[in-house]
Amino acid sequence: MKWFFLAVFIAAGLFCVVQEWNISRLSWDDEKCGTHRVSVPRENLWVPDIHISQLTDEDRSPKTPYVYLFSTGLVLDDRPLRVVSSCTLGIYTFPFDVQNCTLTFGSYLHFDTDIKMIAGSTAEKILEESRSVMVTNGEWELSNVSFVISTLQMETGNYSEIHFSIILRRRPTVYVVNLLLPSCFLITVDLFSFLLPPQNTDRSSFKMTLILGYTVFLLLMNDLLPVTGETTPLINVFFSISLALMVASQLETIFITNIQFSSHQYSTVPHWLSVLVLRYLAVVACLPPQKKSNRTTVILNRNSEEPAVNAISTNKPGSQHLSILNLKEETPEKSPPPPPPDPTLDELRKLSRDLTAVRLQMDKYFQGSRASQEWQMIGIVIDRLLFGLYIVFILASFVTIMGIWIWNNTYSA
Repeated sequence: MKWFFLAVFIAAGLFCVVQEWNISRLSWDDEKCGTHRVSVPRENLWVPDIHISQLTDEDRSPKTPYVYLFSTGLVLDDRPLRVVSSCTLGIYTFPFDVQNCTLTFGSYLHFDTDIKMIAGSTAEKILEESRSVMVTNGEWELSNVSFVISTLQMETGNYSEIHFSIILRRRPTVYVVNLLLPSCFLITVDLFSFLLPPQNTDRSSFKMTLILGYTVFLLLMNDLLPVTGETTPLINVFFSISLALMVASQLETIFITNIQFSSHQYSTVPHWLSVLVLRYLAVVACLPPQKKSNRTTVILNRNSEEPAVNAISTNKPGSQHLSILNLKEETPEKSPPPPPPDPTLDELRKLSRDLTAVRLQMDKYFQGSRASQEWQMIGIVIDRLLFGLYIVFILASFVTIMGIWIWNNTYSA
Protein backbone atom coordinates (compact mmCIF):
# COMPACT_ATOMS: atom_id res chain seq x y z
CA MET A 1 0.00 0.00 0.00
CA LYS A 2 1.19 3.51 -0.81
CA TRP A 3 0.26 6.39 1.49
CA PHE A 4 -0.64 9.40 -0.56
CA PHE A 5 -0.56 12.80 1.18
CA LEU A 6 -2.56 15.63 -0.41
CA ALA A 7 -2.77 19.33 0.41
CA VAL A 8 -4.64 21.93 -1.64
CA PHE A 9 -4.04 25.68 -1.58
CA ILE A 10 -6.05 28.25 -3.49
CA ALA A 11 -4.25 31.20 -5.11
CA ALA A 12 -5.25 33.66 -7.84
CA GLY A 13 -7.89 31.41 -9.38
CA LEU A 14 -5.64 28.32 -9.40
CA PHE A 15 -5.38 25.39 -7.02
CA CYS A 16 -1.87 24.61 -5.83
CA VAL A 17 -1.98 20.84 -5.39
CA VAL A 18 0.82 19.43 -3.25
CA GLN A 19 1.10 15.63 -3.53
CA GLU A 20 3.48 13.39 -1.60
CA TRP A 21 3.98 9.65 -1.82
CA ASN A 22 6.68 7.10 -1.05
CA ILE A 23 8.41 4.83 -3.56
CA SER A 24 10.00 1.86 -1.82
CA ARG A 25 13.55 0.84 -2.70
CA LEU A 26 14.25 4.26 -4.18
CA SER A 27 16.50 5.81 -1.53
CA TRP A 28 20.18 6.66 -0.95
CA ASP A 29 22.59 7.81 1.68
CA ASP A 30 22.60 11.60 1.45
CA GLU A 31 25.98 11.83 3.22
CA LYS A 32 27.69 9.62 0.65
CA CYS A 33 25.90 11.07 -2.35
CA GLY A 34 26.16 14.67 -1.16
CA THR A 35 22.54 15.62 -1.60
CA HIS A 36 19.22 14.72 -0.04
CA ARG A 37 17.01 15.89 -2.92
CA VAL A 38 17.12 15.72 -6.71
CA SER A 39 14.81 16.88 -9.52
CA VAL A 40 13.56 14.06 -11.68
CA PRO A 41 11.47 14.31 -14.88
CA ARG A 42 7.89 13.38 -14.23
CA GLU A 43 7.91 10.77 -16.96
CA ASN A 44 10.71 8.80 -15.27
CA LEU A 45 8.76 8.10 -12.07
CA TRP A 46 5.53 6.49 -11.17
CA VAL A 47 2.85 9.18 -10.64
CA PRO A 48 -0.52 8.27 -9.11
CA ASP A 49 -3.60 8.88 -11.26
CA ILE A 50 -5.29 11.39 -8.95
CA HIS A 51 -8.24 13.17 -10.52
CA ILE A 52 -11.08 15.52 -9.45
CA SER A 53 -14.54 14.04 -9.91
CA GLN A 54 -16.28 17.40 -10.46
CA LEU A 55 -14.09 18.55 -13.37
CA THR A 56 -16.10 19.71 -16.39
CA ASP A 57 -13.28 20.99 -18.61
CA GLU A 58 -9.79 20.02 -19.61
CA ASP A 59 -6.96 21.08 -17.32
CA ARG A 60 -5.20 23.98 -19.03
CA SER A 61 -2.92 24.94 -16.17
CA PRO A 62 0.86 25.36 -16.71
CA LYS A 63 2.74 22.06 -16.79
CA THR A 64 5.55 21.27 -14.37
CA PRO A 65 7.93 18.73 -15.98
CA TYR A 66 9.86 17.84 -12.80
CA VAL A 67 9.15 16.41 -9.37
CA TYR A 68 11.36 16.33 -6.29
CA LEU A 69 12.78 13.01 -5.14
CA PHE A 70 14.18 12.84 -1.60
CA SER A 71 16.77 10.43 -0.22
CA THR A 72 14.11 8.67 1.86
CA GLY A 73 12.12 7.70 -1.24
CA LEU A 74 9.61 10.51 -0.76
CA VAL A 75 8.31 12.13 -3.95
CA LEU A 76 7.02 15.72 -3.82
CA ASP A 77 4.82 16.97 -6.63
CA ASP A 78 3.84 20.65 -6.33
CA ARG A 79 1.91 21.89 -9.34
CA PRO A 80 -0.83 24.41 -10.18
CA LEU A 81 -4.25 23.19 -11.24
CA ARG A 82 -6.90 25.21 -13.03
CA VAL A 83 -10.26 23.78 -12.04
CA VAL A 84 -13.51 24.27 -13.95
CA SER A 85 -15.96 22.23 -11.93
CA SER A 86 -19.67 21.76 -11.50
CA CYS A 87 -21.08 23.32 -8.36
CA THR A 88 -24.68 23.60 -7.24
CA LEU A 89 -25.35 27.30 -6.71
CA GLY A 90 -27.81 28.52 -4.11
CA ILE A 91 -28.67 31.98 -5.42
CA TYR A 92 -31.87 32.58 -3.42
CA THR A 93 -30.14 35.23 -1.28
CA PHE A 94 -28.22 36.81 -4.18
CA PRO A 95 -26.17 39.06 -3.90
CA PHE A 96 -25.67 38.04 -0.27
CA ASP A 97 -25.17 34.38 -1.10
CA VAL A 98 -22.56 31.97 0.27
CA GLN A 99 -21.59 29.05 -1.93
CA ASN A 100 -20.24 25.68 -0.82
CA CYS A 101 -18.34 23.88 -3.59
CA THR A 102 -17.01 20.37 -3.11
CA LEU A 103 -13.94 18.92 -4.83
CA THR A 104 -13.36 15.18 -4.57
CA PHE A 105 -9.78 13.91 -5.03
CA GLY A 106 -9.20 10.21 -5.59
CA SER A 107 -7.60 7.57 -7.74
CA TYR A 108 -9.36 6.38 -10.83
CA LEU A 109 -7.72 2.93 -11.12
CA HIS A 110 -6.15 1.98 -7.80
CA PHE A 111 -8.19 0.60 -4.91
CA ASP A 112 -7.77 1.69 -1.33
CA THR A 113 -5.54 -1.33 -0.78
CA ASP A 114 -3.07 0.25 -3.24
CA ILE A 115 -3.43 3.99 -2.50
CA LYS A 116 -4.63 5.46 0.75
CA MET A 117 -5.56 9.17 0.65
CA ILE A 118 -4.40 11.20 3.66
CA ALA A 119 -4.61 14.95 4.20
CA GLY A 120 -1.15 16.51 4.25
CA SER A 121 -2.17 19.53 6.36
CA THR A 122 -4.94 20.74 8.64
CA ALA A 123 -7.90 22.69 7.34
CA GLU A 124 -6.91 25.79 9.36
CA LYS A 125 -3.42 25.81 7.86
CA ILE A 126 -4.77 25.34 4.33
CA LEU A 127 -7.16 28.28 4.85
CA GLU A 128 -4.45 30.50 6.33
CA GLU A 129 -1.92 29.81 3.57
CA SER A 130 -4.55 30.20 0.87
CA ARG A 131 -5.51 33.64 2.16
CA SER A 132 -1.88 34.69 2.42
CA VAL A 133 -1.05 33.84 -1.22
CA MET A 134 -4.25 35.19 -2.77
CA VAL A 135 -3.38 38.43 -4.58
CA THR A 136 -6.71 39.37 -6.14
CA ASN A 137 -10.00 38.28 -4.63
CA GLY A 138 -12.40 39.68 -7.22
CA GLU A 139 -16.07 39.07 -6.61
CA TRP A 140 -15.60 36.13 -4.26
CA GLU A 141 -13.97 35.85 -0.87
CA LEU A 142 -12.62 32.59 0.56
CA SER A 143 -14.40 32.05 3.86
CA ASN A 144 -13.55 28.52 4.94
CA VAL A 145 -11.99 25.24 3.84
CA SER A 146 -12.72 21.83 5.29
CA PHE A 147 -12.14 18.24 4.22
CA VAL A 148 -13.46 14.77 4.93
CA ILE A 149 -11.71 11.47 4.17
CA SER A 150 -14.08 8.80 2.91
CA THR A 151 -14.19 5.52 1.04
CA LEU A 152 -16.15 4.98 -2.15
CA GLN A 153 -17.58 1.49 -2.12
CA MET A 154 -18.07 -0.18 -5.50
CA GLU A 155 -18.76 -3.75 -6.60
CA THR A 156 -15.26 -4.10 -7.99
CA GLY A 157 -13.59 -2.64 -4.87
CA ASN A 158 -13.25 0.37 -2.59
CA TYR A 159 -11.57 3.66 -3.48
CA SER A 160 -10.03 6.11 -1.04
CA GLU A 161 -11.16 9.75 -1.49
CA ILE A 162 -10.78 13.17 0.11
CA HIS A 163 -13.67 15.65 -0.13
CA PHE A 164 -12.64 19.31 0.13
CA SER A 165 -15.46 21.76 0.90
CA ILE A 166 -14.61 25.29 -0.20
CA ILE A 167 -16.93 27.99 1.13
CA LEU A 168 -16.97 31.17 -0.96
CA ARG A 169 -18.72 34.39 0.02
CA ARG A 170 -19.85 36.86 -2.63
CA ARG A 171 -18.95 40.51 -2.10
CA PRO A 172 -22.32 42.29 -2.46
CA THR A 173 -21.18 45.92 -2.56
CA VAL A 174 -21.27 46.34 -6.33
CA TYR A 175 -24.77 44.83 -6.52
CA VAL A 176 -26.08 46.92 -3.64
CA VAL A 177 -24.82 50.11 -5.27
CA ASN A 178 -25.94 49.26 -8.82
CA LEU A 179 -29.17 47.33 -8.18
CA LEU A 180 -30.71 47.75 -4.75
CA LEU A 181 -30.08 51.43 -4.02
CA PRO A 182 -31.46 52.79 -7.33
CA SER A 183 -34.51 50.55 -7.00
CA CYS A 184 -35.11 51.72 -3.42
CA PHE A 185 -34.74 55.36 -4.52
CA LEU A 186 -37.38 54.97 -7.24
CA ILE A 187 -39.75 53.18 -4.88
CA THR A 188 -39.30 55.95 -2.28
CA VAL A 189 -40.04 58.65 -4.87
CA ASP A 190 -43.19 56.77 -5.88
CA LEU A 191 -44.14 56.55 -2.20
CA PHE A 192 -43.87 60.31 -1.70
CA SER A 193 -45.90 60.90 -4.86
CA PHE A 194 -48.96 59.93 -2.80
CA LEU A 195 -48.60 63.31 -1.08
CA LEU A 196 -49.46 65.06 -4.35
CA PRO A 197 -53.17 66.03 -4.43
CA PRO A 198 -54.75 64.29 -7.43
CA GLN A 199 -57.32 67.07 -7.97
CA ASN A 200 -54.66 69.75 -8.51
CA THR A 201 -51.62 67.84 -9.84
CA ASP A 202 -51.25 65.47 -12.74
CA ARG A 203 -50.06 62.63 -10.55
CA SER A 204 -50.73 60.06 -13.26
CA SER A 205 -48.08 61.47 -15.63
CA PHE A 206 -45.54 61.57 -12.82
CA LYS A 207 -46.14 57.93 -11.91
CA MET A 208 -46.03 56.84 -15.55
CA THR A 209 -42.61 58.49 -15.87
CA LEU A 210 -41.41 56.52 -12.84
CA ILE A 211 -42.69 53.24 -14.30
CA LEU A 212 -40.90 53.86 -17.60
CA GLY A 213 -37.68 54.81 -15.78
CA TYR A 214 -37.86 51.70 -13.58
CA THR A 215 -38.44 49.46 -16.62
CA VAL A 216 -35.43 50.91 -18.43
CA PHE A 217 -33.36 50.47 -15.26
CA LEU A 218 -34.27 46.76 -15.05
CA LEU A 219 -33.41 46.22 -18.71
CA LEU A 220 -30.00 47.84 -18.32
CA MET A 221 -29.14 45.95 -15.13
CA ASN A 222 -30.41 42.57 -16.32
CA ASP A 223 -26.85 41.40 -17.09
CA LEU A 224 -25.91 41.69 -13.40
CA LEU A 225 -28.58 39.23 -12.33
CA PRO A 226 -27.75 35.49 -12.17
CA VAL A 227 -29.23 33.26 -14.84
CA THR A 228 -28.32 29.87 -13.33
CA GLY A 229 -29.59 28.19 -10.23
CA GLU A 230 -32.39 25.97 -9.01
CA THR A 231 -34.40 28.73 -7.31
CA THR A 232 -35.47 32.26 -8.18
CA PRO A 233 -33.33 34.89 -6.43
CA LEU A 234 -35.08 36.94 -3.78
CA ILE A 235 -33.89 40.13 -5.48
CA ASN A 236 -35.91 39.20 -8.60
CA VAL A 237 -39.01 38.87 -6.42
CA PHE A 238 -38.22 42.28 -4.93
CA PHE A 239 -38.01 43.87 -8.39
CA SER A 240 -41.23 42.20 -9.52
CA ILE A 241 -43.19 43.34 -6.45
CA SER A 242 -41.78 46.86 -6.80
CA LEU A 243 -42.92 47.07 -10.42
CA ALA A 244 -46.31 45.59 -9.51
CA LEU A 245 -46.80 48.22 -6.78
CA MET A 246 -45.90 50.99 -9.22
CA VAL A 247 -48.45 49.72 -11.73
CA ALA A 248 -51.08 49.33 -8.99
CA SER A 249 -50.47 52.89 -7.82
CA GLN A 250 -50.86 54.13 -11.40
CA LEU A 251 -54.20 52.32 -11.78
CA GLU A 252 -55.33 53.64 -8.41
CA THR A 253 -54.40 57.19 -9.47
CA ILE A 254 -56.49 56.82 -12.65
CA PHE A 255 -59.43 55.61 -10.54
CA ILE A 256 -59.14 58.50 -8.07
CA THR A 257 -58.81 61.08 -10.84
CA ASN A 258 -61.94 59.70 -12.49
CA ILE A 259 -63.80 59.96 -9.19
CA GLN A 260 -62.64 63.53 -8.62
CA PHE A 261 -63.96 64.77 -11.94
CA SER A 262 -66.83 62.41 -12.79
CA SER A 263 -68.33 61.24 -9.50
CA HIS A 264 -71.33 63.59 -9.87
CA GLN A 265 -72.43 61.42 -12.81
CA TYR A 266 -72.35 58.19 -10.80
CA SER A 267 -75.30 56.56 -9.15
CA THR A 268 -75.53 56.00 -5.43
CA VAL A 269 -72.79 53.87 -3.87
CA PRO A 270 -73.96 50.24 -3.39
CA HIS A 271 -74.71 49.44 0.22
CA TRP A 272 -72.25 46.53 0.46
CA LEU A 273 -69.43 48.62 -1.01
CA SER A 274 -70.19 51.48 1.33
CA VAL A 275 -70.15 49.17 4.37
CA LEU A 276 -66.98 47.34 3.27
CA VAL A 277 -64.89 50.40 2.40
CA LEU A 278 -66.23 53.23 4.53
CA ARG A 279 -66.82 51.20 7.67
CA TYR A 280 -64.14 48.47 7.76
CA LEU A 281 -61.34 49.32 5.35
CA ALA A 282 -61.36 52.90 6.62
CA VAL A 283 -60.38 51.59 10.06
CA VAL A 284 -57.51 49.60 8.53
CA ALA A 285 -56.37 52.75 6.70
CA CYS A 286 -56.42 54.69 10.03
CA LEU A 287 -59.37 56.81 8.93
CA PRO A 288 -62.54 57.35 11.03
CA PRO A 289 -65.38 55.14 9.78
CA GLN A 290 -67.83 57.05 7.60
CA LYS A 291 -71.59 56.65 8.16
CA LYS A 292 -74.25 57.42 5.62
CA SER A 293 -76.41 60.42 6.45
CA ASN A 294 -80.08 59.69 7.23
CA ARG A 295 -81.19 63.28 6.76
CA THR A 296 -84.37 63.73 4.68
CA THR A 297 -86.09 66.88 3.50
CA VAL A 298 -89.87 67.21 3.88
CA ILE A 299 -91.68 69.86 1.83
CA LEU A 300 -95.14 70.92 2.94
CA ASN A 301 -97.47 72.16 0.20
CA ARG A 302 -99.66 74.69 1.90
CA ASN A 303 -101.92 75.06 -1.14
CA SER A 304 -103.33 71.54 -0.68
CA GLU A 305 -106.52 71.32 1.29
CA GLU A 306 -107.86 68.40 3.24
CA PRO A 307 -110.90 66.81 1.65
CA ALA A 308 -114.20 67.50 3.38
CA VAL A 309 -115.90 64.53 4.88
CA ASN A 310 -119.45 64.55 3.64
CA ALA A 311 -120.14 60.84 3.94
CA ILE A 312 -122.10 60.33 7.15
CA SER A 313 -123.04 56.95 8.48
CA THR A 314 -126.80 56.35 8.30
CA ASN A 315 -126.79 53.82 11.10
CA LYS A 316 -126.85 56.45 13.81
CA PRO A 317 -130.05 58.03 15.07
CA GLY A 318 -130.93 61.35 13.52
CA SER A 319 -129.15 60.48 10.31
CA GLN A 320 -132.10 61.65 8.20
CA HIS A 321 -131.99 65.08 9.76
CA LEU A 322 -128.27 65.40 9.11
CA SER A 323 -128.67 64.39 5.49
CA ILE A 324 -131.34 67.04 5.01
CA LEU A 325 -129.07 69.64 6.51
CA ASN A 326 -126.26 68.63 4.18
CA LEU A 327 -128.57 68.90 1.22
CA LYS A 328 -129.54 72.30 2.30
CA GLU A 329 -125.94 73.33 2.68
CA GLU A 330 -125.12 72.03 -0.80
CA THR A 331 -127.68 74.24 -2.45
CA PRO A 332 -125.93 77.04 -4.27
CA GLU A 333 -126.22 80.46 -2.77
CA LYS A 334 -125.33 83.70 -4.32
CA SER A 335 -121.84 84.70 -3.14
CA PRO A 336 -120.86 88.30 -2.80
CA PRO A 337 -118.66 89.68 -5.59
CA PRO A 338 -114.91 89.06 -5.02
CA PRO A 339 -112.85 91.97 -3.89
CA PRO A 340 -110.36 93.42 -6.38
CA PRO A 341 -106.96 91.56 -6.38
CA ASP A 342 -104.22 93.01 -4.19
CA PRO A 343 -100.93 93.45 -6.22
CA THR A 344 -98.82 92.94 -3.09
CA LEU A 345 -100.43 89.56 -2.43
CA ASP A 346 -99.81 88.46 -6.03
CA GLU A 347 -96.12 89.34 -5.74
CA LEU A 348 -95.82 87.38 -2.50
CA ARG A 349 -97.41 84.33 -4.13
CA LYS A 350 -94.98 84.53 -7.07
CA LEU A 351 -92.06 84.86 -4.65
CA SER A 352 -93.28 81.82 -2.69
CA ARG A 353 -93.45 79.71 -5.88
CA ASP A 354 -89.93 80.80 -6.89
CA LEU A 355 -88.53 79.96 -3.45
CA THR A 356 -90.16 76.53 -3.57
CA ALA A 357 -88.58 75.81 -6.98
CA VAL A 358 -85.17 76.93 -5.71
CA ARG A 359 -85.54 74.71 -2.63
CA LEU A 360 -86.39 71.70 -4.79
CA GLN A 361 -83.33 72.29 -6.99
CA MET A 362 -81.08 72.67 -3.94
CA ASP A 363 -82.38 69.43 -2.44
CA LYS A 364 -81.72 67.61 -5.70
CA TYR A 365 -78.23 69.06 -5.85
CA PHE A 366 -77.39 68.05 -2.28
CA GLN A 367 -78.63 64.51 -2.86
CA GLY A 368 -76.23 64.21 -5.81
CA SER A 369 -73.36 65.78 -3.85
CA ARG A 370 -73.75 63.26 -1.02
CA ALA A 371 -73.30 60.37 -3.48
CA SER A 372 -70.29 62.17 -4.98
CA GLN A 373 -68.80 62.63 -1.51
CA GLU A 374 -69.20 58.91 -0.77
CA TRP A 375 -67.39 58.00 -3.99
CA GLN A 376 -64.61 60.44 -3.15
CA MET A 377 -64.30 58.97 0.35
CA ILE A 378 -63.95 55.50 -1.21
CA GLY A 379 -61.12 56.85 -3.37
CA ILE A 380 -59.40 58.39 -0.34
CA VAL A 381 -59.60 55.08 1.59
CA ILE A 382 -58.14 53.11 -1.32
CA ASP A 383 -55.37 55.70 -1.73
CA ARG A 384 -54.51 55.51 1.97
CA LEU A 385 -54.52 51.68 1.88
CA LEU A 386 -52.05 51.58 -1.01
CA PHE A 387 -49.90 54.16 0.74
CA GLY A 388 -49.79 51.96 3.85
CA LEU A 389 -49.02 48.90 1.71
CA TYR A 390 -46.07 50.79 0.22
CA ILE A 391 -44.72 51.60 3.68
CA VAL A 392 -45.09 48.00 4.87
CA PHE A 393 -43.31 46.70 1.74
CA ILE A 394 -40.41 49.13 2.11
CA LEU A 395 -39.97 48.33 5.82
CA ALA A 396 -40.17 44.56 5.20
CA SER A 397 -37.66 44.82 2.35
CA PHE A 398 -35.28 46.89 4.47
CA VAL A 399 -35.44 44.45 7.39
CA THR A 400 -34.97 41.44 5.07
CA ILE A 401 -32.01 42.97 3.23
CA MET A 402 -30.28 44.02 6.43
CA GLY A 403 -30.85 40.60 8.01
CA ILE A 404 -29.45 38.72 5.02
CA TRP A 405 -26.51 41.15 4.81
CA ILE A 406 -25.65 40.61 8.47
CA TRP A 407 -25.90 36.85 7.97
CA ASN A 408 -23.60 37.16 4.94
CA ASN A 409 -21.03 39.10 6.98
CA THR A 410 -20.77 36.26 9.49
CA TYR A 411 -18.88 34.32 6.78
CA SER A 412 -16.39 37.12 6.14
CA ALA A 413 -12.74 36.61 6.86
